[in-house]
Amino acid sequence: MQGEREPESVDGIGRRTFLGYVLAASTLTVAASLGEAGVAPAQATAAALTTTTPAMAPSVVPSLPEPSEIYDLNDMLTDAALPTADLITVQVGADGIATLALPRAEVGQGITTSSAMLIAEELDLPLDQVRVTLADARPELLFNQLTGASNTTISTFTPIRVAAAIARGRLLQAAATALGEPLAALTVSAGVITATSGASLTYAQLAVPAAAVATTQVSVTLKAPARFGVIGTPQNRIDALDAVTGRKQFAMDLSVPGALPTMVCRPPTINGTVRSVQNLAAVRAMPGITDVAVVSTGVAVRGATFGQCIDAVRALQVGWGPGTEDNASDASVLAELAAAELPLVVPPLPLLTEAVDARFTFHFASNSALEPNCAIADVRPDSAEIWASLKSPVVAQEHIAAQLGLPVSAVTVHVTQGGGSFGRKLFFDAAREAAEVSQAMGKPVKLMWHRTDDFRQGRTHPMATSRVRATYSLGQVLSYEQRHTSVATDFSHGLGEIITAMAAKLPVGDIGFSETIFELTQQTPYEFGVTTQLLSEVDKGFNTGSMRNIYSPNVRCAQELVVDRLAAGMGQDPYRFRRAFLKDARARAVLDQVAQAGNWGRTMAPGTAQGIALHPEYHGFVAVLAEIDCTAATTGRTIPDAYTGPRVTKVVCAVDVGLAVNPRGLEAQMMGGIMDGIAITLSAGLHLQNGVFLEGSWDNYFYTRQWNTPPELQVIVMPPTTGTPGGAGELAVAGAMAAVACAYGRATGTMPTSFPINHGGPLGFTPLPTVPPIPASPTDGLSRAY
Repeated sequence: MQGEREPESVDGIGRRTFLGYVLAASTLTVAASLGEAGVAPAQATAAALTTTTPAMAPSVVPSLPEPSEIYDLNDMLTDAALPTADLITVQVGADGIATLALPRAEVGQGITTSSAMLIAEELDLPLDQVRVTLADARPELLFNQLTGASNTTISTFTPIRVAAAIARGRLLQAAATALGEPLAALTVSAGVITATSGASLTYAQLAVPAAAVATTQVSVTLKAPARFGVIGTPQNRIDALDAVTGRKQFAMDLSVPGALPTMVCRPPTINGTVRSVQNLAAVRAMPGITDVAVVSTGVAVRGATFGQCIDAVRALQVGWGPGTEDNASDASVLAELAAAELPLVVPPLPLLTEAVDARFTFHFASNSALEPNCAIADVRPDSAEIWASLKSPVVAQEHIAAQLGLPVSAVTVHVTQGGGSFGRKLFFDAAREAAEVSQAMGKPVKLMWHRTDDFRQGRTHPMATSRVRATYSLGQVLSYEQRHTSVATDFSHGLGEIITAMAAKLPVGDIGFSETIFELTQQTPYEFGVTTQLLSEVDKGFNTGSMRNIYSPNVRCAQELVVDRLAAGMGQDPYRFRRAFLKDARARAVLDQVAQAGNWGRTMAPGTAQGIALHPEYHGFVAVLAEIDCTAATTGRTIPDAYTGPRVTKVVCAVDVGLAVNPRGLEAQMMGGIMDGIAITLSAGLHLQNGVFLEGSWDNYFYTRQWNTPPELQVIVMPPTTGTPGGAGELAVAGAMAAVACAYGRATGTMPTSFPINHGGPLGFTPLPTVPPIPASPTDGLSRAY
């Protein structure tokens, strides 16, 4: 590829000139600046968004734009990250390897791979010569180290590319000097710069000569999309081999000197407190146990093995004080939600309009990831060091420092790879707890929660209801109102730093924070006349969190079920009805794609049906077609006795995220989101009784397994529609949930109104006891207790 770049183009952001820096360092180190050369950052942000003019169907009653259609949560996070974009650096070492310490958390979503692809693209370097690690907590990054709202690739897309392009330019200049050739005579391929004379130099040879002795500002033009050779191509994950061979390092795989296994005996009810411990001395004397300490969350034990810790936890005799929800049950929380519901204001007009009125219930769901909550902490009198998978490491560092009575600069927080998150690792519960235990014991600890701890004391997706009314007349939808009432979602992580985290915890501030998140994420993709979607939240006594997609799966599921009812009321096909009322041409394209690929409208046997749904979010669109089997034949499979419900037999998903950096990674994200959507629609929920969630393991919690995974699954990644990527990590969950719910309604002839659908049936398992709080450690290697 030539050292000189082609003229300016209007294709995406590729041909505009950006500013950046060559930093003073021993080898080549570069960083992006705030915006384009001669353009203010706000203008650059606006220019980077390629919009599609809505193709509104004739004769519909138009709706005013909703807040998230104009400026959504992702836009807010991207703008918040701009001022510190120049602190994200790319370095080319003397070995020719390009490295990036990514200020985000890799929890299985593949962002280390997509970030490496951006560097490889602009540096003209093979992907296997790029190394992406995770940055330690860096308070100077402020809002730029939060991993959430599917924002990583959107907010880092330009800064990483700019930094890599500056590095490429600097290497070319060094090569031109060394070879005595003009830039126009040089080409770059796979990290080697070659002159027309045939002489060549590698990046490894040029990394030191290209380094700067003083920081200088430079301008650079990015590669045009038409010349992409890496971005937009399907790539395997750079950590895939390590993951499948067991070499990938998670927090519990790290060997920190002196850090021994540690667990906590937790209360039998949510957020209970320790009143007394009757047998401290006896437990301290148990084999392998080195320390026992009372902490704010329970009684911590440290031992030679986790098995010995489990034995000690089970042996503890603790007098427990009350929790925050001791008398709560599913029924009592539902009554609380009903009392807090905001009123609908648009009544149907007799003889003039008809209405669809519906109320939906969404039960608690577990926010557990496959990796149990865990962290390592080594707290000394004047310093502390923490290792954990953290999506908000800056606010974690700040809170832990305050808790320990140390300056922030004395607390080092290392971000490790995480085995899943689903929003769980936005919170730093394990890191904070490990620091408290280490300080109390005066020793380093390797803290791990038991799986039962995760289910009963960990984060949950809150119970919620949605009340919906839509009015219509003469083939037009005149109004759409949705009142979503929820147990409060905890946003105490803020935007990743201490100021917004504290604001989110204020008695009134938390309400404003939740309302802001709701308004910046929820939208109606249809022209439904007067449209309002409002949130009301109650009850802060539960440990909740932003499970994948935050409010969207529940809100979208309710809306799409009502859309099916509207279509039936007007005598229209569900797919064609949606198509006629959609606001955006990109939404219409993904809907058309799944209808065609999924053979919408085909003849199906009684008790089986198709469902179709659409979801817009974070500058992306997804459409999902699901087929379901609700016949008696589905109960005869060899599956757990607890689950005899329907099975999704086919899913077709079409996704448009503008520009897919890694289509293979995007396809995997859609698959995972579809499994989440199936689970929370059909089978996966928590039962609350007397302040305890009855589920205590994955055996009890019927997440999508092999026996209810669709045998046919197709993901269609749409060709690029914009010059920049949209959010992908959460997009499929809401679309899948809604499509499966609609399919169930059409197969059974009854619209479902309570989720998961099996929640009201037999419990299907014997709940684990609350005292002792965790089951015994298996000894034969065959126990399924975990």
